[in-house]
Amino acid sequence: MTTEALLAYAHIMTFLMLATFLTSETALCRADWINPAAVRRLARLNALSLLSGVLVLASGLARIAWGVKGSGWYWAQPLLHAKITLLVLMLALSLAAARSYRAWQRSLDAGGALPDAAALKATRRLVMWSAHIMVLIPLLAVFLARGVGTR
Repeated sequence: MTTEALLAYAHIMTFLMLATFLTSETALCRADWINPAAVRRLARLNALSLLSGVLVLASGLARIAWGVKGSGWYWAQPLLHAKITLLVLMLALSLAAARSYRAWQRSLDAGGALPDAAALKATRRLVMWSAHIMVLIPLLAVFLARGVGTR
C-alpha cells in the first residue's frame, strides 16, 4: 500500500506542477505584459510545462506498471485512454506554443523586436486550450478511481 500511495502522490504532484507552469505561462502571454524578459520567461515556463507533462505521463505509467490494480486492468479502461489522449493533445498544443516562443526569442536576439499583439493572442489561445483541456483530466481520473465507466 505504501508504494500505491507514493505513486499516487507523485502523479498528483506532477499534475500540480503542470497546472502551475501552464497557469503562469497563460498569465504572462499578454500584450500588456510583453517585454524582452517576458519573452525569455515564456520560453522557460513552456519548457517547464512540457517537462511537467512528461513527468505526469511517466508517473501515470508508473502507476499502471506498479500500482495495486495492475496494468491489465488499467489498459482495459477507456477512461485511461481518454486521459492519455487529452494529455498528449495538451503537450502538442504546448509544443506549438514553444515554436512561437523560440521564434520570438530569435527575433528578439536578432534585432530586439517583440511579438505583435496578433501573435501573442494566437499563442495565448493555444496555451488557453491546453489549460482548458487540463481541467478534464482530473475529472476522468476521479471517475476512473471510483469505477465510473470502467470495465
